[in-house]
Amino acid sequence: MAGPVHVTDATFRLAVEMQPLVVVDFWAAWCGPCRALGPVVDQLAADYAGRVTFAKLDVDANPDTAARFGVQSIPALLFFQNGTLVDRAVGFIPQTILRTKVEQLLRAAATPSHVA
Repeated sequence: MAGPVHVTDATFRLAVEMQPLVVVDFWAAWCGPCRALGPVVDQLAADYAGRVTFAKLDVDANPDTAARFGVQSIPALLFFQNGTLVDRAVGFIPQTILRTKVEQLLRAAATPSHVA
């Protein structure tokens, strides 16, 4: 069963910004809602293995990346498409809602962009 990738300030660019579709869970060990969201992220990482990369970043150990993206409340999920931040959600997100957001991200990635 595939799980999320653990990223740091040092590995964020390669692990997240160089991938086509990524959902990053910004969390901390002391955060109750983060601990509740963890299994949801783990399950979706397994369900979408090979299509969407799920990553986890501990904000206490990696404050630079959290600050770079303006993460002030956790848990926070940031959605990246081809290295660009395209959406974010703060707080505990039920699996059904998070799955819908991931499906929207996949549909957007599959839709060809038209250049005028």
